[in-house]
Amino acid sequence: MLKTRVMQSQHLKPKNEHTMTGQLSNTQINNILSSQVVGRIAGSAENKPYIVPVTYRFDGKYIYGQTNEGMKLDMFRKNPAVCFEVDTMTDMRNWQSVVVFGKFEELAGEEATVAEKVLFERIFSLMTKSVIHSQGHEISTEVCDKTRKKQLFYRILIDNITGRFEKQH
Repeated sequence: MLKTRVMQSQHLKPKNEHTMTGQLSNTQINNILSSQVVGRIAGSAENKPYIVPVTYRFDGKYIYGQTNEGMKLDMFRKNPAVCFEVDTMTDMRNWQSVVVFGKFEELAGEEATVAEKVLFERIFSLMTKSVIHSQGHEISTEVCDKTRKKQLFYRILIDNITGRFEKQH
């Protein structure tokens, strides 16, 4: 009976529907990295992998972010080799994914000031109380920008970038 359902399901698909997968071009990769603001940074130290979502900004050369002291920063200080991923998705058969391999670098002084400016030109314009979720956060009537700036700015020095996609027509 299951076999019949599968065959019927396949029979109901339009004949002109097909799926294409492949590699993203450099232009497509740059467009995805430039258009998104949330990605995932991953690293590993002492046989412990770790991945966490972060806000970021890609300036065409580096990926900039900010963080506070904690597990992520401790790990990246021990092993600065990181992987960064960002994706776009319409549905399970229409997506694009970019993976960046690089080196985590803490920034100080003028480099941190530049990173802050680059990051907040893009991120702050998107931060309004209408996008802040109350779960796990105090609810207030005002948006306080003091809590949005973290202790440390960083960038990822890019070694290699790959991009893949799936598109159903």
